Amino acid sequence: MSSAAFNGYTPTTLPSGDELYGPDPYDFNFCLPLDFSRLETDRVAIQPFIPRIHAPHYFEQVSNNPALEQWLPFRTDSLEFYLTIAENWRREPNNILLAIIDKGRPGVGPQVPGGSFAGVIGLLHTSAPSLSTEIGPVMAFTQFQRTYVTSSAVGLLLRHCLEVPARGGLGLRRVQWKANPLNKASIKTATRMGFKEEGVLRWYFPLHDEKKVGHGRPLREGDPLPNKPGRDSALLAFTCEDWEGGGRESATVIIAPAGKA
Repeated sequence: MSSAAFNGYTPTTLPSGDELYGPDPYDFNFCLPLDFSRLETDRVAIQPFIPRIHAPHYFEQVSNNPALEQWLPFRTDSLEFYLTIAENWRREPNNILLAIIDKGRPGVGPQVPGGSFAGVIGLLHTSAPSLSTEIGPVMAFTQFQRTYVTSSAVGLLLRHCLEVPARGGLGLRRVQWKANPLNKASIKTATRMGFKEEGVLRWYFPLHDEKKVGHGRPLREGDPLPNKPGRDSALLAFTCEDWEGGGRESATVIIAPAGKA
């Protein structure tokens, strides 16, 4: 028996060209069995983000209003760049990128199968063994902001994640939400949905665009990413205890207010 050991890791090489759109039919490659029939109301539906359908519309929206990506760690300056982001996500089975569809206002915004493409949402850092996940990113395009779209989409995901399997859910115990501590709108949205603040994760990740808003603290001498400032993240969570302690009822009101479904 040899006592030798080595590190055989090699970075993943992404495809290029048309391969960046992923396989066709699209395999979203997620570790949990999402039931998309439970991620839909009469007004809003959540669908897999399919790059061939949704990515060109996403790029058009953020090109017309770059402020949509203000709080993201990257800036989409080409369609190919965002396709690379989406394919990176697809290859990680703990992540899934999703499209928010507005069914309630036909003809508003980009038209895709099912209705109007209203924004994106996702699940990341998902752990089936730990029964946990994180909601993000959360973005409503300009014409869908300050409507029912964001709250309905977040509520649908919360319900599907935290509800027990006997009620059609995934039975997760914890759903996280992270935001730049300076992004008060994101934190306000999360707390309004029932998330509870737990603290701040310092130096959570480097920003790939120097113009992005970080924490402003200087890097130490010799940092391996000298041109990428750091960002903290506010940490919030919605647990199974919160869900059973009134969260279910609150989410139901947000997802389907009186007279709506």
